[in-house]
Amino acid sequence: MNTSSLNQSDCPMVKIPIPIFFAIGAVSLAENLMVVMAIIWNRNLHSPMYCFICSLAAFNTIAGISKTWETLMIALTDVGQLDKKGSFETKMDDVMDSLLCMAFVGSILSILAIAVDRYITIFHALRYHNIMTMCHTGAILGVIWTTCGVMAVLMIMFFHSKFIMICFVAFFVLSLVTMCLLYVYMFMLARIHANKIAALPAGGGRRSQRWGHNMRGPLTLTILFGVFVVCWAPFFLHLVIIMACPMNPYCECYRSLFELHVLLLMSHALIDPAIYAFRSAELRHTFKKMLLCSDWKLCT
Repeated sequence: MNTSSLNQSDCPMVKIPIPIFFAIGAVSLAENLMVVMAIIWNRNLHSPMYCFICSLAAFNTIAGISKTWETLMIALTDVGQLDKKGSFETKMDDVMDSLLCMAFVGSILSILAIAVDRYITIFHALRYHNIMTMCHTGAILGVIWTTCGVMAVLMIMFFHSKFIMICFVAFFVLSLVTMCLLYVYMFMLARIHANKIAALPAGGGRRSQRWGHNMRGPLTLTILFGVFVVCWAPFFLHLVIIMACPMNPYCECYRSLFELHVLLLMSHALIDPAIYAFRSAELRHTFKKMLLCSDWKLCT
């Protein structure tokens, strides 16, 4: 979404070297593909939560590819190899933006699915395996990917409609509110349960340790969600400014940071796999096997 050309203020446009975009795109692509391969390869990771993490990694891969490809097109346009207003270039730009929209919606829905899974794990532990079966997990993933595919098609068809941009921003804000309310509710219940466990006269120590282990999931999820907000919020503020004050000099100064916002957006796909590896010992162990073992069959 190359909206940086609208900036007409005296604020200089912040330029990020193109090799940095390519480097982040390549590293994030390799990282997220490793996450997907690790979850598929290791049967111990064949659980609903890791299926949703795999979905999130796949959407991060799509986001990285779309912005890297768009950066390549911009670079070729700058050297005269592509026509900025050509029919092919315009269509490809729309496709890349629709894929970015798809990746954003998919990331939000995948994080929400992980949150619901963790909620059921903690507060409905005895019924978890009846509620979150792999069949149900597959159905949820099917709904997520179908929804994102439909939104990507709508993005291509109605890309230049201001209504689409408004819906895009509204979905972001609504998602933030929904996730924040879910977190507050989850941690309020967690505090109540922790107090009850602490009040138990016998066996409280083991229950407390088990409870602390179960809370690692929500803490990881909180980190993922916080990184998502930090990386995507400046870009959405950029979209709001385009609609709200396109000619205001202060707004245009903020828009001069467009490439920095895109870099931050791409960094989201780079940071997430590091969070998975840092918080999951099983995933770290799988990564080591994948990187250090020459024969996968002997390593399993």
